[in-house]
Amino acid sequence: MNSQALIAKGKHSAWSITRAVLLIGLIFVVIYPILLKAITAVKHKDDIYNPVVLLVPEKFTLDNVAHVIGIMDYWQTLLNTFGLSAITMILQLVACSLAGYGFAKWQSKKSSLLFAGVVATILIPPQTIVLPMYLSFQSFDFLGIMQLFGAEKGLNLLNTYWPFILTGITANGLKSGLYIYIFRQFFMNMPKDLEEAAFVDGASVFKTFTGIILPSAVPAIVTVALFSFVWQWNDTFFVSSYLPGMQILSNELLSLSSEVGRYVTQGMGLGYDEANDPFYHAMLVSTGLMLAILPLIIMYFFVQRLFVESIERTGIVG
Repeated sequence: MNSQALIAKGKHSAWSITRAVLLIGLIFVVIYPILLKAITAVKHKDDIYNPVVLLVPEKFTLDNVAHVIGIMDYWQTLLNTFGLSAITMILQLVACSLAGYGFAKWQSKKSSLLFAGVVATILIPPQTIVLPMYLSFQSFDFLGIMQLFGAEKGLNLLNTYWPFILTGITANGLKSGLYIYIFRQFFMNMPKDLEEAAFVDGASVFKTFTGIILPSAVPAIVTVALFSFVWQWNDTFFVSSYLPGMQILSNELLSLSSEVGRYVTQGMGLGYDEANDPFYHAMLVSTGLMLAILPLIIMYFFVQRLFVESIERTGIVG
């Protein structure tokens, strides 16, 4: 074997080792917090003060899980969170796909200006618009119709799903600008022959969109659907603003972390020392976080292949 072959083999081996180290480090950074919370969820409270226990507990128990399920009213909270995320996902899919198709097929200076506004919604922090939106939903009056009939104030839509329904169906919800961008890039690179053939056969624009364009846009649909569902599931900012009194996982986690002592002493039958132990409170909070992300982890195991394929195809087409 000549020197050039040895050098090439050495470079390949060095790159393989470097890549393996980087991937292992990245996996550790992502997996370690989840693993730590999973171990904490099944750790007995006696292991908190056991100097021998570092990571693997000596006593395994599901008491922490049982306590947190009772404190958070977990199953009802999980159902509410799933319903909110599913409704938001469906509405954003409909609205953003229509907007993306419109921007992809309507090419003019006006459309470019409007699309610049869509991109701006991705860049502008949501904190800058939440106050006027909060006031609008607190006294919602479409075009002042209710004031025409003598009402002093509009409808209070807070603590209902309506703020998320209205923002979702108007393509103004959480990360909607990004979803419109994904659909636009996908539709712009689809062959025009498909639409032209449909128009020749007498299909309308709506029929072409629903019968030909959308079935061909499955990768973009899957990508946007998963992004929308997961981001809404993990959202704390808008949920705490519009649904402060509703049982949603993010709200219950905030209550668990800030007022866990009061909740525990009121309903879970723990002793005074346990209820006021800050280290045990931290253990319960970690357990609550694990229960909150557990449905997403389970969902990922079922859809990971479809999600990866959709990301790859979206990237190639878009």
